[in-house]
Amino acid sequence: MNVTPDDESFMAAAIRLSRRHLGRTATNPSVGCLIVKDGVIVGQAVTALGGRPHAEPQALAEAGEAARGATAYVTLEPCSHHGKTPPCAEALIAYGVARVVISVTDPDPRVSGRGISMLRDAGIEVDAGVLEAEGRRSLAGYLTSQTKNRPYVTLKLAVSADGMIGRAGEGQVAITGPEARAEVQALRAETDAILVGIGTAISDDPLLTVRTPGLEAQSPIRIVLDPSLALPLTSKLVGTAREVPVIVVASEQVWPLSADAEGLPPSVLPDISPTTGEVSKERDPNSLAPVSNKSTSENVGQGASPQPISPPVGEMPSRAEGGTAPTDTADLDSRRAALEAAGVEIVYCNPYHPEILLPALATRGISSLLVEGGAKTARLFLEAGLVDRIQLYQAPVVIGADGIESPLDATDIPSGFAHMGTRIFGADRLDEYERES
Repeated sequence: MNVTPDDESFMAAAIRLSRRHLGRTATNPSVGCLIVKDGVIVGQAVTALGGRPHAEPQALAEAGEAARGATAYVTLEPCSHHGKTPPCAEALIAYGVARVVISVTDPDPRVSGRGISMLRDAGIEVDAGVLEAEGRRSLAGYLTSQTKNRPYVTLKLAVSADGMIGRAGEGQVAITGPEARAEVQALRAETDAILVGIGTAISDDPLLTVRTPGLEAQSPIRIVLDPSLALPLTSKLVGTAREVPVIVVASEQVWPLSADAEGLPPSVLPDISPTTGEVSKERDPNSLAPVSNKSTSENVGQGASPQPISPPVGEMPSRAEGGTAPTDTADLDSRRAALEAAGVEIVYCNPYHPEILLPALATRGISSLLVEGGAKTARLFLEAGLVDRIQLYQAPVVIGADGIESPLDATDIPSGFAHMGTRIFGADRLDEYERES
């Protein structure tokens, strides 16, 4: 491979470009493509919102005749199969590019290596693996969904100087400063879905949207682990469910038997698009993954527990501060009807089986998930071995004796995670860790 510093510079630009539509391209990855001729960018594009058109044909169209003899820099191997759009490899060939530089080879068996072979068979020079580590990081959600049948999971924690993530009985407590909070908003905007436990949903009454001006439309799907349908009808989540989708994950035990002749809970999650939040009118028969009480796949995640996971103590709604769970069938039916009338989608799947829930989310195009709320929910995903990245914010504030202890700090990061670096936001420090492959 004959890679030059210019190749790395252009690929870095393509990777930065690819991040513009993270969390907004549904089941397709957000890919960046640059067309470069004589050291000048003559065409550039990122996968369009919703996933189509792909980056390559857009960049080629912008370049036009200048693409002939040029070099294309693509963050992911160009597709080689006919899907809803023609193969991107064919477009690169048709426009007459002389060379294609690729960051990451596509693990999709319909593409893997075939796009490269198609280009080389057409006489195009191909170099792959340029800035691969950086490329894989930008494509983490797509790569995880392809190889592990689940979303890429990021756990975000903000911890005080005395090791606390909040104060008991006081709802949301500002631990980090405005600079760090702005960074978290940017992370939400790049993520398909955000998840909290019912304890956090009740005590904090969070909105969980993106509030950065201009990025509000990039708010992720909001998911609450709520076994007994205790989410208050007056909560901000319920009140905004028709604006930004809300999924409540309830226990199979509260499934209304009358709605199904066999008395079984539904086998799939609602068809909610992570890009538009619309409920699909048609289901893909190939994506109807059953939701059951046995491990879904050995590929779910490294360290995933095949055994049922007990509900975290204190996270059940009857124990959550301010929470009131429905007490009988009439209450449940009333609560269910009210939530659905407000636009909340209810999914019946044991909330404490993340190894089952995550693949079900993947079948609905959710490839990245941010776990942001509750020490017990954080511990649930950590103990299941289903966290891929940890973002640990540390702030100089002191919470005191009535604080809620963080499930981890910088001194007890689980084994198998590598420290990827430290960034400073005002008075706060962010340490990022990734699971080693």
